[in-house]
Amino acid sequence: MTGCEGVLTLSIRMRVSPEPDSYQELISLMKRYREALNYAIKVVVESNALSLGKAHKLLYNVLKEGYDLPSKVAQDCYREAIAVARSWLRNPNRGRMPRAKTLRLWLTHRYSYRIKGGYVEVLGGFKLRIIGWDRRYDSYPDGDARLLLKDGKFILEISKRVPRPAKYVPRGVLAVDINEKHIVVGNSQFEHMFETAVEEALHYKKLAENLQKEYSSPRYNAWLRRRGIRKRIRCFRRRARNIVEGWAKEVSHKIVTLAKQYQYAVAREDLTGLVESLRKLPKEHRVGLLILSYRRLEYWIDWQAEKNGVPPIVVEPVGTSSICPSCGTKLVKNGYRRMRCPRCSFEANRDTVAVLNIERRALEEVWGALTPLNAPQMTDVAPNR
Repeated sequence: MTGCEGVLTLSIRMRVSPEPDSYQELISLMKRYREALNYAIKVVVESNALSLGKAHKLLYNVLKEGYDLPSKVAQDCYREAIAVARSWLRNPNRGRMPRAKTLRLWLTHRYSYRIKGGYVEVLGGFKLRIIGWDRRYDSYPDGDARLLLKDGKFILEISKRVPRPAKYVPRGVLAVDINEKHIVVGNSQFEHMFETAVEEALHYKKLAENLQKEYSSPRYNAWLRRRGIRKRIRCFRRRARNIVEGWAKEVSHKIVTLAKQYQYAVAREDLTGLVESLRKLPKEHRVGLLILSYRRLEYWIDWQAEKNGVPPIVVEPVGTSSICPSCGTKLVKNGYRRMRCPRCSFEANRDTVAVLNIERRALEEVWGALTPLNAPQMTDVAPNR
């Protein structure tokens, strides 16, 4: 899912399975396409052939004859090369020239592929059965697609472009405070809490580490030949990543839906430099925070806000849970996760303090300097003295 000025690109994914007699031929085509794409990217960048006409003259015959690609697949190949080259050239921090690593095919609807009777028909006589029809496909007519081979599974990704929704004028702010165990969203009026998926992801991560530790012992001389063990380790690690990714998508959707319901802006902390500060934490706490992957959650919150027209606000994170939201004085601990202001006697949970401070900073950023908020005297959790 990406976006450009005035337009958003939305995507859905569906599992597909090729016919057994055409499996190897499809793999061969995807390998040739990958080699052709890497060649085309290099030519497009070096020749600055960012237009379809110029790229067609330079690459069409080479891709068709030299890499044995069908005519329309050859056109899709240099189209994808242009898209990759443009994205790379626009990046001010670009590194080495991009290269395609995964097996894939860029497909154009009606010319390179079509969906008919529960099957995806790809140019060249390939038929792939759809596993689990995605009902959202009905709202993705005539979309470009990519056929991917990932972890031994074929995935069809279909995209469409939609107008970027206009952002409304917010009536207030919905603050998001991110912690290891839970996410707290709210403002001076209400709060909601969402549990994280850290513990479940950590479970699979530890399973992978235990397997790797056990079978990497010198007594297992055939370690490198134990493909089943290595496959299981990769499966556990992938499972941990997928759990966090799925959780981030779900929670970000709920947060933005709540903000849109009340016509609020979504405010979150800028946690870009969080990794540096995590090095000072104990190992277990540090690992949990790294698995949570704040950057993925930030990405999906920003994306959902963009897709739904919700104004996003990013605030400075320093002191959000340790400064009094009422008078700005440094708070002191007053029990387990409880903070108290020695000046105005304001007392609340650390999460409540963070939510109120994020809300305040977001309001100041959007509407300018404001008078101090009248933070309520929070006593929702009994102090553990």
